[in-house]
Amino acid sequence: MQKLDVAIAAGGTAGHINPALALAEELTSRGHHVAFVGQERKLEGRLVPDAGYEFTDIRVTGFDRARPWTIVSALVRLRRAKGELDRHFAEVGAPQVAIGFGAYVELPLLRWCEAHDIPYLIHEQNSVPGLANRTSAKAATTVAVALPGARSAFEDHIGPNTSLVVTGNPVRQSVVHASRTAGREMFGVRDDETLLLVFGGSLGARNLNNAVARLKDELLSRDKLRIVHSTGEELYDEVCEQLALTDAQRQRWQVLPYIDRMGEALAAADLALSRSGASSIAEIAALAVPSVLVPYPLATADHQTTNARYLSDCGAARLIPDDQLEDPVFEQTLLSLIDDEGEREEMHRIVRDLAQDRAASALADQVEAAAHAIA
Repeated sequence: MQKLDVAIAAGGTAGHINPALALAEELTSRGHHVAFVGQERKLEGRLVPDAGYEFTDIRVTGFDRARPWTIVSALVRLRRAKGELDRHFAEVGAPQVAIGFGAYVELPLLRWCEAHDIPYLIHEQNSVPGLANRTSAKAATTVAVALPGARSAFEDHIGPNTSLVVTGNPVRQSVVHASRTAGREMFGVRDDETLLLVFGGSLGARNLNNAVARLKDELLSRDKLRIVHSTGEELYDEVCEQLALTDAQRQRWQVLPYIDRMGEALAAADLALSRSGASSIAEIAALAVPSVLVPYPLATADHQTTNARYLSDCGAARLIPDDQLEDPVFEQTLLSLIDDEGEREEMHRIVRDLAQDRAASALADQVEAAAHAIA
């Protein structure tokens, strides 16, 4: 296989960056050279260099549709960033293929590639594509989507020669290969205990936290149940005060502001209770964890509900709307799964068969195919 020089643009949020890093791992393991484009002052400016990849800093601004005049500054920044990339690639050599993971930071790279006849791909993590990916789809060699439901959203945006494929959402190897034994040791959970993992993303989810707290007595009445509860940084003190756990109860209910080693946490879990952002869905599926999913109701175009249906429609998860967290259906659903190991095992089997753990490999195949089709 010919060694490729691959450029990746990903930034803004971990939901864009982590799948890009997962792809970079896979491509590097195949002998290809990978370099990133992004903004040094954003999250990618820390995560990408920390992962050991080359990083080229550009400056861009997004277009706020509520303030239409911002398109002027956005276009000026885009033009300048393309010029910066022109000088950079003239010095170090142009990539043979590029891929963008959404958000406006991808636009300078993809527009540069279009102008220089370099094939590029885009990857969409959510069921509802963002503006940057929609506008970049027409000239893309390949549009790769994480969820089957996203295919229809792109059908009116792709060009006549664009391939539209479902690859899944890449997950980093540190998550995919996380050890259940190591995870349970990390939290001090015995083999004969059931572990419920609760998390709402890095910012937390107040409604989810409140719903679990209301079930405190019912949950703790199950002697073999352990709970690891990631509240979100800003909500940690609030949840601790609301739960008011005794020292003995804290041995069974661990409250954390954030979980750094989510791979081990998911590998250790028997059941997850979570929002349904793209990264959460990908990681839950990659580790085949039965789940109860509560989509964030204010997500753009309600895309978290569509994300959750990817797992719930096939029986791998249970979907509870946010406005039903105070209804008996939430309590009944959660407690029945905690109590029924056989039902959880069947959900585990279903989600394992989705092969989400092979998404990085599937996307890397598409990158290689795009480069070699032009070559």
